Amino acid sequence: MGAIDWQKEIQPLLKKYKGKKHPLEYKSLYQLVVMVVLSAQDSDKHINQIAPALFTAYPNMKALSKADAESLYPFIGKVRNFGNKTKWLLTLASTIKDDKNIPKTMDDLTALPGIGRKSANVIMREAGVKAEGIIVDLHVVRVAPRLSIATGTDPKKIEKQMMDVISAKDWGEAGMAISFLGREICRPTDPKCSECVMNKVCLYYKTNK
Repeated sequence: MGAIDWQKEIQPLLKKYKGKKHPLEYKSLYQLVVMVVLSAQDSDKHINQIAPALFTAYPNMKALSKADAESLYPFIGKVRNFGNKTKWLLTLASTIKDDKNIPKTMDDLTALPGIGRKSANVIMREAGVKAEGIIVDLHVVRVAPRLSIATGTDPKKIEKQMMDVISAKDWGEAGMAISFLGREICRPTDPKCSECVMNKVCLYYKTNK
């Protein structure tokens, strides 16, 4: 594993997906923060479907900070784990109070309820600020060990392993690029290995071709 220069080998993948917007269809940082919290254990597609009505009712953090659980249920009652997510969003909104106060650092974001490292990394990438980590979502958890850039199933450990072999300037794009690869090419079953820009260094491909 040490023989592969991942910083060099990941460049074609970074190039392929550079700057591609996250699949959550947000129109502002406020919307992204809310959608990221809602999308945990749910699908981006589902959150994209329910979000417009929610944001018509609560167009910004100020409006959301005045909401209560009862008023949010009609909008997010079908979201997985909506009870906790409602609590998190209300606490988050009453803490932030205004869109301009949305934090953009790892420590400040992860201090908010419902936002872990993955969510914070997503928010920071989309906000265009300097990355402090690498996005590790469920696609990355599947794809990184297939490539052999990381091992195991623990997102925090996978993130750490990837941060060790990829230079900090590429952290912001690396996780999202691997996630897009997982969504489009490196599917759980029947991955399209022949189309993959990473196949010449991929352990899964070497083992299975």
